[in-house]
Amino acid sequence: MNEIEQVLGDVTRHHSQWRRLVDTVDSRVDKSLSILRPQIIAEHRTLLSSLGWPPRLALPKDEGGDIPNPLVLMQGDQKESYSQSFLLLCGLQQLNTLKEKRKKLNKESIGAGLWAIDELVIPVASRMEYHFAKWDQEPEFIFALVYKVTSDFADGVDDLLQPLIDRAMLVSCSAKEAWVSAMVQMLSCFLEKKVFPGLVEMVKEKKSEGVSSWFHLVDQMVTFDKRMQTFVSSDTCLSYEGSSLGMSVMGLFCKRPEWLKTWGKVELRDAYRKLKEDIKKEKAWEGTRLGNDNESNSQSAKYVLSTREDYKAPFVAETFLSRTWTLIDHGLTLPTVLPRIQFVRATATKFLWYVFKTLLLEFKKTDLSDYSSFEDSLVQACGPINTARYLESKLREWSDDLVFIEMWEAETNVKVEVSCHGCFFGEELKSLVELETNWLMEIITVCLHQFDNLCGDHFHNNVEPWEEEDVSQGVAEALDSLRRELAVLQLNMNRKDFLDLWRNLAEGLDHYVSCKFFAGEAVLLRRRFEVDAEALMMVFQPYCVRPAAFFPRVREILRLLSMNEEEKARLRGALSRNGSSCLGLFGISNLSPQLVEQFCRCY
Repeated sequence: MNEIEQVLGDVTRHHSQWRRLVDTVDSRVDKSLSILRPQIIAEHRTLLSSLGWPPRLALPKDEGGDIPNPLVLMQGDQKESYSQSFLLLCGLQQLNTLKEKRKKLNKESIGAGLWAIDELVIPVASRMEYHFAKWDQEPEFIFALVYKVTSDFADGVDDLLQPLIDRAMLVSCSAKEAWVSAMVQMLSCFLEKKVFPGLVEMVKEKKSEGVSSWFHLVDQMVTFDKRMQTFVSSDTCLSYEGSSLGMSVMGLFCKRPEWLKTWGKVELRDAYRKLKEDIKKEKAWEGTRLGNDNESNSQSAKYVLSTREDYKAPFVAETFLSRTWTLIDHGLTLPTVLPRIQFVRATATKFLWYVFKTLLLEFKKTDLSDYSSFEDSLVQACGPINTARYLESKLREWSDDLVFIEMWEAETNVKVEVSCHGCFFGEELKSLVELETNWLMEIITVCLHQFDNLCGDHFHNNVEPWEEEDVSQGVAEALDSLRRELAVLQLNMNRKDFLDLWRNLAEGLDHYVSCKFFAGEAVLLRRRFEVDAEALMMVFQPYCVRPAAFFPRVREILRLLSMNEEEKARLRGALSRNGSSCLGLFGISNLSPQLVEQFCRCY
């Protein structure tokens, strides 16, 4: 038979015009094999039965020691007969494999076991299913029995059959791995036919006992897979996906995508329910205060954040992450990458979007328009901001993990249109950054509006009486309010967002004050503006070494005001001759030529 197959292979490769002749020979060979294979299998099963296979699944309590393995007890002619029968089955399978490769021009389906070892498992399965039927409500006993039988006889199978597999020249084939895989697939078939159909119906009917039974069964499946893979990996390296699929009862979800979808819905509903309970807890949104950041000895160390406490995030932030990771971890138990992606996208990703919606609703509860309780509102607003920043950091950390890099690459290769944000959680990270930015800008806008309400026109009029070297009364009130608000934000907001906030706030104030200056009266008390502007910049002194660097327009106005008449004359002349190109020579780069000309006319 092998010689015939070799000839047919050569003809197929080199003489494609003889396809009909090859088909005719194939038909005759198939007819012979259809008679030969059942006969060989029947004789092999008879031989196994005569050897006392299958063995007992357990010993009576009064008998000690290990369960005797009939394969190990074989001697003489029995052992030789079994060896010949085993080799015959291996040869028949190898012939079938070559034939399938020739016909389909591809490899044999991944995870296919050895026929000879499958014949060992079939009678064991028949005996075990009697016990399985009694334990349909107690799946832990089913998994325990399968693991016990598999591990008890694995060494005997390996010692006896591995030399026979080597004699049959089956490349990259492990007797122990094939035995474990066959037992796992036997259990998987039982679950597929006898357990999951009824369980799926109960879940679809939204029965509470169905959901709890589903979770219990999946937990047992995950635990069983981990135990079994640990058992095999002690001797065998599971280095390719097909082997892992054959070793996993979770592979059942890979074969039945509709059940995978059902599992995802069950997990997501449960996560939603728990999240609603989490956010209702009394201290859920309480944050962590780390004290005055300026007390840190290392300026750079202040911005190295890692824990929830570093980000001053509320307790519920850790809950969001733990719930998300639980969903991801369940997905990672699937043995192949595409079902993992499908499950994680259907559960963890959707859950994250629900978390973002929760953060948005929490921020909207903050009434920043109520100036009477503005500082309390700022404290409340820091909760969702810190949570978003903490979630962002963790999602970036997860995205750098090799598991998610592989999933992202696989998803990119499969889908024509995917997110181009460069990582598995790209869309989620983009959304988080937008939320943080919008919230910070909202706080900055309200702070600027309140500053404008308090100081009014004090930066550009001479109506109010003013004492030399004192900050204007209205400006002093606005600066005092600003100082308190920044102190509250520094205490309650994470350092990175606070850094962005005060810098952008300084930029906004710089623009505001400069606009007020040039929109004011033609003649302004120069010293008064200098005192007020210096006081404004000093508000930011606790957060940087040179606050004037963040007020470039105000700084240049002060430079213009400090010019003597001779310098002003040179500036006017340079503007008339060279236009805006000369401003850099006078240290002016942020004020427009029109504003400088306006200053020259008025002063």
